Amino acid sequence: MYQPRFFKAQELVPPSVYKKMGDKSLSLIDDRVLMTLDQLRLKMGLCTINNWCFGGNFEQSGLRTDECKVFSPTSQHAFGRAMDCKFRDHTAEQVRQFVINNKEMFPYITFIESDVTWFHFDVRNGERITLWSPKTGESKIV
Repeated sequence: MYQPRFFKAQELVPPSVYKKMGDKSLSLIDDRVLMTLDQLRLKMGLCTINNWCFGGNFEQSGLRTDECKVFSPTSQHAFGRAMDCKFRDHTAEQVRQFVINNKEMFPYITFIESDVTWFHFDVRNGERITLWSPKTGESKIV
C-alpha cells in the first residue's frame, strides 16, 4: 500500500471511518489517488480534502459514505477513487488547466469535473482525460 507523503488518513476519510479503522483506513483509498495527491501537492502547493480533524466542516470530500447528503453508491468517491481538492494558492480552474497541460505528470487521472469551485479528479477506468460539467452534463476528452 502506498503511504502518502503529505496527507494523513483522517484528511481523506470521514470521521466515522477513521474512528473504526484509524490509519488503516488508507487501505480504502486507491493507491493511484494517493500518488496523485502527493504529486498535486508537490506541484500546486497546500491542499485541503477533509478538514474535520482540524475543526473544519469538510468530512466527505475524499472517501464518501452513505452518511453524506450527496452520496451515490456508484460515485468514484464511494470506491476511494476520487477526491475533491481545495488548494490554498490556486483556483480550481488553475489546477484543472495545469493538469490538462501537464498530463504526463498525472498519469492516473482519467476524469475531472469542470464548472465547480473545487478540483475533482478521479482514476476510474476510461479514456484520458474526460472533462465533465455537472452543470450542463457535457463531457469531452482533453
